[in-house]
Amino acid sequence: MRLHGLGVAIGLLAASAAVPAAAGATLPKLGTELPATSVSGLSSGAYMAGQIEIAHSKDIVGAGIVAGGPFACAESPLASAFPYWPTAVAQNGTQALLRCMKTTMGTPDPDRLVTRAKELAEKGEIDPLSALARHNVYLYSGDNDATVTRPVVKAAKRFYDLAGVPASNVTFVTGDGGHAFITEEGGAACGVSEPPYVSDCDYDQARAILGWIYGPLEPSSDAAQGAFVVFDQENFSDAGDGFAGEGVVYVPASCRTAPGCRVHVSLHGCGQSREKIGDTFIRDSGFARIADTNRIVMLFPQISASAYNPEGCWDWWGYTGLDFLGKDAAQINAIWSMVEHLAKQE
Repeated sequence: MRLHGLGVAIGLLAASAAVPAAAGATLPKLGTELPATSVSGLSSGAYMAGQIEIAHSKDIVGAGIVAGGPFACAESPLASAFPYWPTAVAQNGTQALLRCMKTTMGTPDPDRLVTRAKELAEKGEIDPLSALARHNVYLYSGDNDATVTRPVVKAAKRFYDLAGVPASNVTFVTGDGGHAFITEEGGAACGVSEPPYVSDCDYDQARAILGWIYGPLEPSSDAAQGAFVVFDQENFSDAGDGFAGEGVVYVPASCRTAPGCRVHVSLHGCGQSREKIGDTFIRDSGFARIADTNRIVMLFPQISASAYNPEGCWDWWGYTGLDFLGKDAAQINAIWSMVEHLAKQE
């Protein structure tokens, strides 16, 4: 997968039984439990998941980071010293490739990144780091992942340790697979690091993530019984924020009839959006069948490819603007607005 920022080309991470609603539907108001929200993602989605988690840590209970590194990893010192777009985003892009995926420039520095997070918290741009003390964090590094190398994921674990997440609340899992979301059944052969970036390695990563965050889960349904609702994302984002016109939310039947369901935000990786691979990640990840029996609404926001972001990556290096880490950052704000909308009641 490739990330492009104004001419800077860098290599980057990059049909169900339930019937989808008609395209262009409105995101429903379901009365979900906002302070029980969780988030996960692969690759650029993993970085965005960490950014959302840190920004809104008071209302989030945990995160699943699959092939991702620590918060603010791509924000380079040169870009901080000279915050002028597009030169700063080019500096960030270089750091993203050579320190936050590969480690040519050295491994990420968790101490510096925690200091940066504290600065943002003191300014009120993110929630206080003290809220992380109750989070449960799952991290995964595939044995054959050459895109985001293991030292980078280990740096994410160290970040959480320093940021105040108890060691007993963090699990660092290694296992089969390349640069992909891992499934018990479904997707490409194990070890393949190419579209759709979903690999059958006989491991139910969706259950592992949700089980670590929320505790013991009920068995999955045999087939998805709820509804995949294709909704209009333009109600939550502005032009230039990078969002596709439509996102998807999976609503279990019980969450339609009774409020209080939890929300899990699942973020695709580069080259893994509906625009690129259709509904393969949404369908084959396994999240929907777990959601059915555990009263979890699954939100699948979508990024669109563009001239400056041809693989449809989430913004973890500043292509939407250099203030990309806080609550008011374009993509974080839009996704959180979706979460807040789900928490409303008709």
